[in-house]
Amino acid sequence: MQLLETTFWSAGGSRHGMAEQLGFSKSKANALIAGLVEQGLLAEAGLQRSSGGRRPENLQLHAGLGVVVGIDIGATSVDVAVLGPDLAVLAHHAEAADVREGPGVVLARVRVLVRELLARAGFAARQVIGIGIGVPGPVNFEIGQLVNPPLMPAWDSFSIRDYLREDYAAPVFVDNDVNLMALGELWRLRRSLSNFLVIKVGTGIGCGIVCHGEVYRGAAGSAGDVGHICVDQEGPRCHCGNLGCVEVMAAGPAITRMAMQAAEAGESAALAECLRSNGRIEAIDVGEASRAGDASANAIVQRAGSLIGQMLASIVNFFNPSHVFIGGGITRIGPLFLAAVRQSVYQRSLALSTRHLEIQYTPLGAQAGLIGAGVLAMHETLKVRGVAP
Repeated sequence: MQLLETTFWSAGGSRHGMAEQLGFSKSKANALIAGLVEQGLLAEAGLQRSSGGRRPENLQLHAGLGVVVGIDIGATSVDVAVLGPDLAVLAHHAEAADVREGPGVVLARVRVLVRELLARAGFAARQVIGIGIGVPGPVNFEIGQLVNPPLMPAWDSFSIRDYLREDYAAPVFVDNDVNLMALGELWRLRRSLSNFLVIKVGTGIGCGIVCHGEVYRGAAGSAGDVGHICVDQEGPRCHCGNLGCVEVMAAGPAITRMAMQAAEAGESAALAECLRSNGRIEAIDVGEASRAGDASANAIVQRAGSLIGQMLASIVNFFNPSHVFIGGGITRIGPLFLAAVRQSVYQRSLALSTRHLEIQYTPLGAQAGLIGAGVLAMHETLKVRGVAP
């Protein structure tokens, strides 16, 4: 199935291109491709641009293979989609959720959503060839279970795989949500970058690590749990039990907490008005006040960005990535946050580590985790079982 994997990761290609990537002779590649086309696994999808001479035929995974299901469970939301083999989104639904309610409540809702989306897209359960799920906590990837997740303790050691296997014969793959964001970016980039980081800032803070073109999960699945790196030993107590973790000082809830304090102290007319009107303040409200020029909101955004940059500088010095992509709900807070992160990283990192470093918001945006879940499902299904249902 090496040729199918190559087709998936390159999002299609010509016979000649496939042969070059795999190191096959033209005759071997042509024979293999012809066999896969005949079996209904590959499809010819129009002509590519000519680089001189005859225009090559573009190959892609056959749409008749079936579909994959991508599920992105966040601390406060759930995204579910049915995707084609080329990861085109065929049906999608997102809604608020609370992982603290436990796996029984959240996954029961996920089960309903998957069934409804399959029906909307016109597919039956037997046509699902793989399911990918992202969750906001450390995952033992081999067994697909969360291990002591700080944000969702009721999920510890719960078998998500077994729960969904009651409805689907397709293999189920579970990973940390930020790892899936990293997978999504890796697929978008067609593996053109080998060493980069994806930072998710939302209710918590996590990091997906791509090393030598592969997602690095660590010995036990907890690689990238950067939210509990200390940035102030005198800081507030984190839900993990330690003091001054960057997550408790700079993630979404911390930004909201700082904004509430500024509003109640009369330091910001904009935030005080938001509190009066809505009875609460969200991180996005802080971003709006900041873009409108509110000084207190600007200070909050800059402080959060600076603290995350402080943490990130240590990771950059250690890992030396070419790119850092920042995603999660915090991206809606605006450009000042990104500027503050960059400034902090460049100030605190070694010159050699940042000479060619690019720091930007994730190009896939809010869909990074969902696309990553689809990548996980498709890649692992091709690798483990081929495409047989």
